[in-house]
Amino acid sequence: MSPPPPEIIIYPKPVSYTEGLEIQEKTVADILAGEAHDQIFLLEHEPVYTIGRLRDQSSLGAASLPHPIFETNRGGQATYHGPGQLVGYPLLDLNLRGRDLHLHLRSIEDALIAACGDLGVTAGRREGLTGVWVGNRKLASIGVGVRKWISMHGFAINITRESLPPFLAITPCGLDGVSMTCLAAETDQEITMKAAIEAISKRLIESLTSYPAP
Repeated sequence: MSPPPPEIIIYPKPVSYTEGLEIQEKTVADILAGEAHDQIFLLEHEPVYTIGRLRDQSSLGAASLPHPIFETNRGGQATYHGPGQLVGYPLLDLNLRGRDLHLHLRSIEDALIAACGDLGVTAGRREGLTGVWVGNRKLASIGVGVRKWISMHGFAINITRESLPPFLAITPCGLDGVSMTCLAAETDQEITMKAAIEAISKRLIESLTSYPAP
């Protein structure tokens, strides 16, 4: 028997990256205590560059950056979050979903690829690289973790052109020569955040509910 669908919670205004972490920490604790069910938070962040706790932080670039830097507890190199980009935090009890972090990550990718198709963009994977791509252009980044098999972190997908310029100041995800793209650029028309949220929410519910029974 599949676990029940997670609840989608949409934040109407941009939130700070610190607040996003606090939301995750509280929800994970509540799920572990049996006081909350699985939830997926969808939001935009206030402009911020983030990077994992690494010795090599060269992906942030040598010049001063136009937005604050936050060193976070995720792995990985530098990325950017800000307006025009949809961030999703699926906080799920993977004890009910086979305790398979790889499957969880791929299920998020599947959902985003399907939603892109619904919005008129043919997206896919690149061998050996996590995320969602259109050719050699990166459309969405994915990074997940667990605490006692409750999933944390998630994905960031660029929706409007507003999301792209801050990436030019860094080496996104530490990948030299990679250009970032967004749904609006790939369709050559404006895609609203509301339309993106509707498509992505639908596909997330489908993909993240269909895990095999443990």
